[in-house]
Amino acid sequence: MKKRMGTRMKKTLIIILKSIGVIAIAIALFLAIVFIVNMICNKSEQGKIEPYGQSVNVDGKNMNVLIQGQGEETVVLLPGFGTATPGLDFKLLIDELSPFYKVVAIEPFGYGLSDETEKERTTENIVSEVHEALQQLNINRYTLMGHSITGIYGIDYVNKYPNEVSAFVGIDSSVPTQPGMDVKFPLKTFSFLQKSGLLRLTMKISADPYAGLAFDEKTVEQMKMISNKNMYNDTTLNEMDHISSNFKGAQGLTFPKDLPLLLFVQANNEDVAGWIPLHEGQIKDSVHGKVVTMDGSHYLHHTKFKEISENFRGFMKETSRSSHS
Repeated sequence: MKKRMGTRMKKTLIIILKSIGVIAIAIALFLAIVFIVNMICNKSEQGKIEPYGQSVNVDGKNMNVLIQGQGEETVVLLPGFGTATPGLDFKLLIDELSPFYKVVAIEPFGYGLSDETEKERTTENIVSEVHEALQQLNINRYTLMGHSITGIYGIDYVNKYPNEVSAFVGIDSSVPTQPGMDVKFPLKTFSFLQKSGLLRLTMKISADPYAGLAFDEKTVEQMKMISNKNMYNDTTLNEMDHISSNFKGAQGLTFPKDLPLLLFVQANNEDVAGWIPLHEGQIKDSVHGKVVTMDGSHYLHHTKFKEISENFRGFMKETSRSSHS
C-alpha cells in the first residue's frame, strides 16, 4: 500500500515538474518571440519616422524644435512628462494658435526626435536646456505654455528668466504641493518592459489613445512609432527618478505676482484631491490670474484646443489692455 502511494506521489511529482518545465519553456519562447518582433519593428520603424521641425544644438546634442506661424508674439510649448512626441501631440493646438502667434514646440532631450542625454533630469538642467534652445533661436520674449509637469519646471523657469517670459499658461499643469508626488517608481520594471518588447505588445493590445480625436491617420501612425521608440528610454526614466525631488524643490516657489497667469484645469480630476483649489491657490496673489475649468481628460489640448486658443487670445488682450490703462 505504502509502495503504491509512494509510486503515485512520484508520478504526480514528475507530472508537476514536467508541467512547470513546459510552462517555463513556453514563457521563455514567448518572451524570445516578443523580443525579436520588437527588434524587427524598431528597425523597420526607424526608416518610416518622418522628420519634422528643426534641430538646435544644445549642450553638444541635437534638440528638436517645431516652429509654426509668423505672429509677432511667440508662444513656447512644453510637454507633460512621458509625452513621447510633443511636436505632434500638440499639433491640434499648434494649428489653432499659429494663425495668430509664432508657436515654438520644444522637444526636451529624450522626447520626440531629440537626442537622449546622460545629464541628470533635474529641474535646473531641464530648464537651462530649454532656455539654451530658445537662445540659439534668438527668441527672447515669449509666453510659456505647457502641459502637466511643465507646472513644476515652468514655475522655476519664470523665476529664473522673468525678463523673457511675458505670461505663463498651464494646460492641466502640475502644482508643487499636490499630494502623492513622493512616490518611488519601479524604474527597473519599466526599463525591462521597454527593452523586452512587452511594452510594445501592451500598447498594441491596449485601447487606442487617439481613437475619436481630431488627429489625421498619418500623424497618429507617426506618434505611435515615436512612442515605441521613446517610451521609458533611459533619459525619461532618469526624469521619472527625479520627479519626487523636482516637486519638492518647487514647493518654495510661487509665480511672480505681476506675471499674467492663465491655468486651464481639468474639471473632473478624481485622482488628485482638491485639484481645482490647488490651482486657484496659485493665482490668488496674481495681478492677472485666471483659472478656466474644462471637461476633458488630463490631455485637455487633445479635445479643447479651440477653446484653449480662444481663451488664451482673449486673456492676452485683457492683460495688455489693463497694463496699458
